[in-house]
Amino acid sequence: MNTVTRFAPSPTGSLHVGGLRTAIFSYLWARHNHGKFLLRIEDTDRERLVPGSVKEIENSLRWLGLEFDDELIYQSERKEIHQKYAEKLIKEGKAYKCYCTKERLNKLREEQLKKKLPPGYDKRCRNLSQKEMESFESSGKPYVIRFAMPESGFAEWDDAVRGKMSVKYALSDDQVLLKSSGWPTYFLAATVDDHEAGVTDIIRGEEWLPSTPKNIAIYKAFGWNVPRFAHMPVTVGPSGKKLSKRDGDTAVSEYMAKGYLPEALLNFLVFLGWNPKTTEEFFSKGELINIFDIKDINKAPAVFDVNKLNWINAHYIRSIPKDKLKMLIKNLIPSLKILKLSNFNRILDVEKIRLTRLTDIQENTDFYLENPKINPNLLIFKKSTLEATKMALNATYETLDAISNPKWKTMDIEDFNAILAKIVAKNNFTNGDVFWPVRYALSGLEKSASPAELLWAMDKDTSLTRISISLKVLN
Repeated sequence: MNTVTRFAPSPTGSLHVGGLRTAIFSYLWARHNHGKFLLRIEDTDRERLVPGSVKEIENSLRWLGLEFDDELIYQSERKEIHQKYAEKLIKEGKAYKCYCTKERLNKLREEQLKKKLPPGYDKRCRNLSQKEMESFESSGKPYVIRFAMPESGFAEWDDAVRGKMSVKYALSDDQVLLKSSGWPTYFLAATVDDHEAGVTDIIRGEEWLPSTPKNIAIYKAFGWNVPRFAHMPVTVGPSGKKLSKRDGDTAVSEYMAKGYLPEALLNFLVFLGWNPKTTEEFFSKGELINIFDIKDINKAPAVFDVNKLNWINAHYIRSIPKDKLKMLIKNLIPSLKILKLSNFNRILDVEKIRLTRLTDIQENTDFYLENPKINPNLLIFKKSTLEATKMALNATYETLDAISNPKWKTMDIEDFNAILAKIVAKNNFTNGDVFWPVRYALSGLEKSASPAELLWAMDKDTSLTRISISLKVLN
């Protein structure tokens, strides 16, 4: 049997990184087995729909390179099909109409909680007399359709992550399949749609574990093959609690907007709960498809550490060819002023090693746009003196001023490094006397690229102007 997986989000807001991880695992497992990966939008809860969510979900998946097969499936377009299956279960005595009001159900729940009993439906309408049913029908009383859970026996399945599982059917209450509005609930719609799409493997979060006996009972009521379930571990923040905004962004769109690369997010998320049993930390999508195995998903909670993601993202930024990196930055921040500078390519060469996210380019390169404000106290290296700093900056200015503009443009970073080293040796300076004040004079920052890199990235006039400004500040 060909492997068929699906990702079935509800369009009730931005795609969560936890949901994206589910999509990644489902996609990789399908592709590893040369099967199908389907995208189904579970939009039957009409009151919670958020406009634009579907497009955002599609964009997020495509951005990450998770291509889905066949056409996009909208669950809401299959409403009549779901109703037909619900009626079938009623005719076979495997489901029933429930006429209980919201008020009665709320009161029942309150009483159960007071008695410290597990909340659930008490099956009152499952045992209605014929007379009661006829009375409700004739009066047109609203109803829902509930599934008649088996009252004995066990739901048994071999979970791809957790191994053999066995749960008493009686522990699950009679789930609503069809609401009074005629819209199906998740339990009916997902089961029917998975069956008709030929889904063989359902990969989802462990929060769905309590629902699995209900799912299995419905499959068996229809006489259908039960797909394989794989319940992934929950994703937690560094504190060990469920991932929340306190641990960083949770929407995929926010990571896209901040300049995280799809390769980095893919590589990071796939390791949340999955272990390839190797020391290698960076994999292409193709490599992941080749080695991914559902049995290598762990049971333990997966820790979402944004610092690890930043480290991975920085690695991928450094490995991108300059032309592609430039294009990505232009597309992400079209208003970036530094893009208009003639020396932007050199600036990018120097600064890309310091980027954690693409959006860092904005803050990290502001000093190239205008002469920085110089703090005289920061100009002097902690092991140097005012006099030595003045002499070092003067010697540097004179040496650089003697270089012609055409020659400056042909020099590389090592050439500038050699010039600064020569100034140190010739004047009996220390490296701190020269390299620190020159770097600070050029950038106005306590931490920046090396002075040789800055001289190479800037033109001669800008470099000399900034050194001159620093000398005036000292004097």
